[in-house]
Amino acid sequence: MKLTIVCVPLGGMLGGLIAAQVLPALGWRALYQVGGALPLAFAAVLWMSLPESPRFLAQRPQTWPALERLLRRMNRAVPAGSSFEDLREERAGGRAPVRELVSRRHIRDTVGLWFAFFFCLGSIYLIFGWLPAMLTSQGMDVATASRGLALHNFGGVLGVLIWAVLITQLGSRGPLLSGALGAAGSALAILLIPSQTEGGRELMLAGLALSGLLAQAVQTSMYALAAHVYPTTVRASGVACAAAIGRVGGILSSIFGAAIIGAGPGAYWGTVAASMACAFAGLAWVRSHYPALGKENTGQGRL
Repeated sequence: MKLTIVCVPLGGMLGGLIAAQVLPALGWRALYQVGGALPLAFAAVLWMSLPESPRFLAQRPQTWPALERLLRRMNRAVPAGSSFEDLREERAGGRAPVRELVSRRHIRDTVGLWFAFFFCLGSIYLIFGWLPAMLTSQGMDVATASRGLALHNFGGVLGVLIWAVLITQLGSRGPLLSGALGAAGSALAILLIPSQTEGGRELMLAGLALSGLLAQAVQTSMYALAAHVYPTTVRASGVACAAAIGRVGGILSSIFGAAIIGAGPGAYWGTVAASMACAFAGLAWVRSHYPALGKENTGQGRL
C-alpha cells in the first residue's frame, strides 16, 4: 500500500507533461476531456483486477475460499478449508460510521489525523497553487519557476519510495514525525537562500526538491496510516473524512495564497513551515501508529 501512493506525486508530474503537450495543440477543453476519460478507464481496470481486502473477506465465511487463494498469492501458507478471524475487528454495533470515528475508541486518532491532514495538505496546496507566483515575484523567469514546481513533485516521488522502506522497517511514527519536522526545517532553509544569483537559484531548486521529498512523503504515507487506524467497518469513512478535512486546508491555503505572497517570502515560507510543524503535532497525537514489519501480532488464520 505504501508503494502505491507514490502515484500521487507521480501523477502530478505526468499531468504536467500531458498538459504541456495537449494545451498548445488542442486547447483546454481537450485537456479536461483527457483528464476525465483516463481516470474512468483506469477505474474500470481496477474494478476488474483488484481483490477485496483480506480483513473484509475474513468477516464472511462464504468468501473464505477466495481469501485462501488471495493469501497464497501473497506467499502465505494457508491449509485448504481454513477458518479465519480478524482479532482487530469489532462490529460498530449499528452506529453510523461517521459517529464511530468520534467515538471514545477512535476520537484521539481521529483528531490527530484530521489536524495533520488539514495542515499538511494545506501546506502542499500552497506550494502547488502559488509556488510559481512566489518564485517569479522574487525575480525568477516563468520557466525556472515551473522547473521548481516540477522538482518539488519529483522529490515527492523519491520521498514516497524512501519512506515506504523506512516505515516498513521502523514503523510509521518515527519516519512521519521526522519527515514533518524536516519539511518545516527545509521551508525555513529555503527562505535563507538568496535567489538573486545563479548559484543561489540552483540551490533553491535543490531545496524545493528536498521540501517536496519530505512533505509529500508525509502526506501520502498518512493515507496508509489512516487505513491502519480504523477497522474495516469504518475504514472507508475514516480515510475519506481525513482526506476531506485535508482538502478544506488546501482550499483555504489556495484562497489566501495571494495575500500570503503579498506579505513577502518570509510570510510564505513561514506559513509552510508552521503548517508542517502543526502536522507534526497532529501525527504525534495519533496513538495507533503501525509497527515495523515483523512486529505485528500475527498468526495463522489471523489478519
